[in-house]
Amino acid sequence: MTTSIFVNLPVADLEASKAFYTALGYTINPNFTDETAACVVFSDTIYTMLLTHDKFSQFTKQPIADTKNSTAAILALSADSREDVDALAAKALEAGGSETYEAQDMGFMYSRAFSDLDGHHWEVLWMDPAAAQDGPPEH
Repeated sequence: MTTSIFVNLPVADLEASKAFYTALGYTINPNFTDETAACVVFSDTIYTMLLTHDKFSQFTKQPIADTKNSTAAILALSADSREDVDALAAKALEAGGSETYEAQDMGFMYSRAFSDLDGHHWEVLWMDPAAAQDGPPEH
């Protein structure tokens, strides 16, 4: 069995968050979606569960982080090209997200970052396949 990842994120407005992620080009799996949760499909192995605060609170005893004012995690997605990085970042900004930092171009790697409607920090990056095969550059 292939390992999959389900990233669970608390959201203030489930319908607005669903609209945000579908505007980025992702789909919602209706089999795991109801009035308290929605499953965003990024790929065959990557999913994000958008959970209302009440639903999210059922899985933890800790308070929900205020990700509009602090970073709880940085979630990174790979892209096939620099153009794909820019396209996804542009979609996020058009859908109401905010730019976390300006584009980073390290030659072998190119990335952009944005926050979603709830302040969750996402990065999208492209890495030169040759550089990825050789490992990180030496300093």
